[in-house]
Amino acid sequence: MSQDPFAVTRPLVVDLDGTLIPTDLLLESASQFVLSHPLQGFKPLLWALQSRATLKAKLAASTRIDVAALPYNTEVLHWLRVQKQQGRSLVLATASHSVLAHQVAAHLQLFDEVLATQDQVNLKAHAKAQALVARFGEDGFDYVGNDVADFAVWQKAHTAHVVGASAHVLARVRAMDKLGEVFDNNLPTPTHSVFKALRVHQWMKNLLVFVPLFTAHLYGDAQRLVLAALAFLAFSAMASSVYLLNDLVDVQDDRHHVRKRTRPFASGALSLLHGWLAWPVLLVASVSLSAAFLPLEFCATLGIYCVLTLAYSFKLKQVAVLDVLTLAALYTLRIMAGAVAVAVPLSFWLLLFSVFIFLSLALIKRFSELKAARDAGQSGALRGRGYAPEDLEMVSSLGGSAGFIAVLVLALYIQDGQAPHLYGAPQLIWLACPALLFWISRAWLIAHRGQMHDDPVVFALKDKVSWGVVVFMASVLVLARVWS
Repeated sequence: MSQDPFAVTRPLVVDLDGTLIPTDLLLESASQFVLSHPLQGFKPLLWALQSRATLKAKLAASTRIDVAALPYNTEVLHWLRVQKQQGRSLVLATASHSVLAHQVAAHLQLFDEVLATQDQVNLKAHAKAQALVARFGEDGFDYVGNDVADFAVWQKAHTAHVVGASAHVLARVRAMDKLGEVFDNNLPTPTHSVFKALRVHQWMKNLLVFVPLFTAHLYGDAQRLVLAALAFLAFSAMASSVYLLNDLVDVQDDRHHVRKRTRPFASGALSLLHGWLAWPVLLVASVSLSAAFLPLEFCATLGIYCVLTLAYSFKLKQVAVLDVLTLAALYTLRIMAGAVAVAVPLSFWLLLFSVFIFLSLALIKRFSELKAARDAGQSGALRGRGYAPEDLEMVSSLGGSAGFIAVLVLALYIQDGQAPHLYGAPQLIWLACPALLFWISRAWLIAHRGQMHDDPVVFALKDKVSWGVVVFMASVLVLARVWS
């Protein structure tokens, strides 16, 4: 489309939800309301039965959205600022409630006028089109929108600017012969976002349910292998369910974090509604699978895992020390669940080892967050956490000690009277001790250098040296088993 010399004389009207931001403020406020008032979660349904405008008004009055942290489309904002400098009048026209729209406008300091939902008028689609025509006349304004609901407005506008629209929507706008600027939303594909939100890579942690089977040397038992695999699937579905809920809870905190702001819900790559629909489905799938195929003891352990994880998401992660103890317990519960799933006795040494090694990993996670905050010059407590940057040295001391105690537990197990019943030459397991000492020391050294991913498990999965240590230790255990 050629440059329009008269464009500067027409108001440039900009949509908010899905255009200026990839998320939807109605869903943002509804999500915040449910999280803040879980026992009143039914109220938005009652308000919606009255009218859409009533729902938006009640939610806007009952919640607080941090508009400064919303995931704005930076490319669109830059273009709008250029238009503003050229003397154009900018108008924010949105179906979001007037209270929220004015907060966004006040933050951005770009708009000369705000039109939004208020009283009993839900300013969307045809209602928005009518309001804009009444204000500026047909063809008297340009409009920036993103989806099907904006066609009613584009039809009345002089020029249609499009943001992050599907190929189908873009083709329909082009057919109107009004197409102006086209902007990308700069978001990953839906498939990538779904896998990231489910944290499929974190399912590797659930392989811990196989540990009791292998430490008992029952890996040749096909029936137990199937049970362990079902336990893995149940834990994976449960874990993804809780990850989704945790991200929904943490949306506003994540938007203040240098890396977590790119998470699907925080960035707007996935709708909050999809998260609220998906996590209960995964929860039911996990419980159903467990109840149908696995022992009652496994179901009870999975239930404890679920309750403890929810407690962590809502409260315990904000309590210093208790948060990392909870994370260590969650790892250990996976091992306990694996033992009851395949009906093998729980080993005292295995449980003790897992508590200390995973406590060390959890403290690495907190250390990395604290170091990143201190390196960024942040002072005061971390948002949503019970730590401050000045706790860095103490966290490091506790974490390194926990890791070395795990190695001590392994060494003491070698001398235990039960070891010869499982290994032909248990003394060979001593070779695993320096390897584990090396890995723990190296992990903490990397964390001190600021090169550790804030999740050490993810780091280990991508680290060739870590894989080499795992292969070496596994080889030592196999050799100790077959040596005679």
